[in-house]
Amino acid sequence: MFERLKSDIRCVLERDPAARSGFEVFLCYPGFHAVRNHRTAHFLHTHGMKMLARAISQLSRFFTGIEIHPGAIIGRQLFIDHGMGVVIGETTVIGDNVTLYQGVTLGGTGKETGKRHPNIGNNVMVAAGARVLGPITVGDYAKIGAGAVVLKDVPPYATVVGVPGHVVKIAGCPRTPDGTPACTPGAEDCSAVPDCPSATASAKPRDQIDLDQINLPDPVEMELTKLRMRIAALEAALQECEDRQEEK
Repeated sequence: MFERLKSDIRCVLERDPAARSGFEVFLCYPGFHAVRNHRTAHFLHTHGMKMLARAISQLSRFFTGIEIHPGAIIGRQLFIDHGMGVVIGETTVIGDNVTLYQGVTLGGTGKETGKRHPNIGNNVMVAAGARVLGPITVGDYAKIGAGAVVLKDVPPYATVVGVPGHVVKIAGCPRTPDGTPACTPGAEDCSAVPDCPSATASAKPRDQIDLDQINLPDPVEMELTKLRMRIAALEAALQECEDRQEEK
């Protein structure tokens, strides 16, 4: 129990530069409190004391602003930063080393019973205000951009943005809105992506949690850039034709 407690504190210290000490985390971090309360509630929930588990869950929600259903399964070192407005549904499964920011919803899509909430892999980051809805799977090391609404499975190492959410990058390889690679062949950052023109058999994706919420690809800008380049090429070709006509 104490090892799990120390692990939960350590993950906050590692991922939040504002955390100055373990005592500060223990005393002042609502995300830490919510996770600890959930571990107690989940134990009671799985041992037949569902009403007491739900009561603890609701008390925790009142004090932290974070709602985690006691039926949710949460792995090691979940870090909920700030946390206000976070909702985690009953059949959600969260892996190890996951980071959630304020306003995140891991929810269902209707009144269906059974499995109706997402599975979140290991080392995933879900940015502020994102919604991940339905019995979908978010792969290991994936990153969900702020405000995204994710309704489909997300492959490992992918970055998802937009409403509805779509993959704009896998590892370091940027994607067009239809999911095809948009990198320059030979690009080093995306050499580990299987369907990328730069892929190499021996390369492996980067093995680290990516908490960058700002430097995300803009798929609309990518398409506009391609259109501008195409227009410039057509204008150059047209000018060449006009020059030839004048020479005649």
